[in-house]
Parts: sequence; structure tokens; C-alpha cells
Amino acid sequence: MQLPVQSQSTLYAEPWEAAAGPAELLEIARTADRLGFAYLASCDHVAVPARLAATMGTVWYDPVATLAFLAAATERTLLMSHVAVAGLRHPLITAKQYATVDRLSGGRLVLGVGAGHVEEEFAALGADFGQRGAVLDETIDALKAALGPGEFPEFHGERFSFHGLGQAPRPARTPRPPLWVGGSSAVALRRAALRGDGWLSQGDRREQLPSRVARLRRLRAEAGKDGPFAIGAITEPLYVGTPGWDTGPRTLTGSPEALADSLRAYRAIGADQIQVRFRCRDLPELLDQMTGFAEAVAPHLDDQATSAARQCPPDGPGSG
Repeated sequence: MQLPVQSQSTLYAEPWEAAAGPAELLEIARTADRLGFAYLASCDHVAVPARLAATMGTVWYDPVATLAFLAAATERTLLMSHVAVAGLRHPLITAKQYATVDRLSGGRLVLGVGAGHVEEEFAALGADFGQRGAVLDETIDALKAALGPGEFPEFHGERFSFHGLGQAPRPARTPRPPLWVGGSSAVALRRAALRGDGWLSQGDRREQLPSRVARLRRLRAEAGKDGPFAIGAITEPLYVGTPGWDTGPRTLTGSPEALADSLRAYRAIGADQIQVRFRCRDLPELLDQMTGFAEAVAPHLDDQATSAARQCPPDGPGSG
């Protein structure tokens, strides 16, 4: 699940999150860890322009700091950036930050990256918005080298080049932490298929997913890539049980069996794992929803594949 509180876009944040902070983040993370949720994710914006603030909000916790903060409070759940706007930073900086998170967490990092979409943010940081796709392609290649097992990684590209420079501590995960790519455009899907270890859905509705998954598989087959590749999907908002309040038109509600029956469709589409979000009016209701999902819904999902509420194998989410 994506962590509440750490990003507060009006598109998905609940009203109670505005007054929440570190204490609530810790309680959510500890609950997810105890219940066996596969990962907790934190997203990335450095600065939000005034023209977008009414929709996006300006509360965006730094993902590196947030995941490192939660690493000490958790033991099992994986820690994911969903997604880091990798083109805003030199890949050696990104590698240093996330390698440290992986080391501090005992090898629980999943590095999710995306191209970004806020032009003013790129301009303020001196990053190339117009070439952000090409920059991300090269950044991913550079990150693979920089996060690998070598203390002195080497990479030579059009924009980035490094060799003879040592970075330690190295990531705990070997040969490196998994690198997932977010985005649903044709270019993003190609990037994920050819460069990533997995794909992160970015809000696609379930009816859009079959064509996305088919394209990913076709691109990988054409390129001769047959190694492990995780496909992630974000479900509709959930409410376990019958709510006594208006949870919105797209929210899936009902008995655990009914919810599981609906969510199993994601597996049929080709998703390896699902990211869930719960409608709730306060923190206690969120924790109750997480508990209800883990104890009553997830067991109906867990037959031959990894579910959202089961600890993933060492390869990372979606490798079941």
C-alpha cells in the first residue's frame, strides 16, 4: 500500500491526514509490518508550483527520509519509492541515498522511478524537462551500475559518466535492489519492459490494464527478455464491510469474500501484486480496515501467487 499522510493530493488524501504526521506514519507502518503487507510506498515531489497546489497540495514528504525513518520501525515489509522522479538528481546521488536505505533496512528497498510531470519543478532544479524521458532512460542504466555489487561502479553514457569513484555502504540486496518503472504511456511501458525489473501502474483503471500488460509482455518477448519481471496494479479504493457513510462512487465495498472475488480479476489480467488503498475517516478506521483486509480478504487471494498482504520473497514484490 501507498503510505497515507506522506503525500496529500486532493485526488486521494483523506481529510484527517492534514493534521497527521510522524506518529501516524509510524503506527501505520508498524501495523502493515505486523500484518504482513508486502510493501509500503512513498512518492516524490521536491516542490509544487502554485498553479497545481490546489489539486496536488504541497505536503510531499521526501521519500528517502521517509523510508529510512520507517526502516527502523519495521522488520519485514519492503520499502518502495512509488515513484522517485529520478531525472531531478544525478544517478550517483540517487544511488547513494537509496543504497543507504537498503543497507539500513536490511535489504528491503524497491526503487521505483518515473519521468515526472511538473515542468516548473524541473526548471527550478536545473533539470531538462523536455528531455526527461531520455534522461530517465540513461539514469536507469546508470543506477543499475551504481547499485550493483561493485564498490567502484563504472558507467559511460551520453549525459553521465563515472568510474574509479567508490560508494559505500553498498546495498544489502545482491546483486542489487530491484528497479521498477512507473508510467502508462507507450514510451513508459517500453522503458519498463526493456530496462526495468518490474512495472508500476500509475492509476490505470482495471479495464485499461489488459492492453498494458499485453504490451509489456510483447515488448519483452521481442527483446528476448525472459527473466523475472513484476507487474503491479493499483486497485480501486476499498472498504471491508458495509460502510455507514458515503465512500465514493468507485470504492469497492462488501464482504471479504466479495472483495476477494473482485480483486482476483487483477491476477487474471496478469498482475503479480496489487497495491491497495482504504477509505477511512480517521486513523483507527484505517488500522481496522488494514486488519480486516489482512485477516479476512487476503487469505482468499493467496493460492498460487503473492498477494498484497503477504510478505514477498527476497526477489521483491510480485515474484510469486
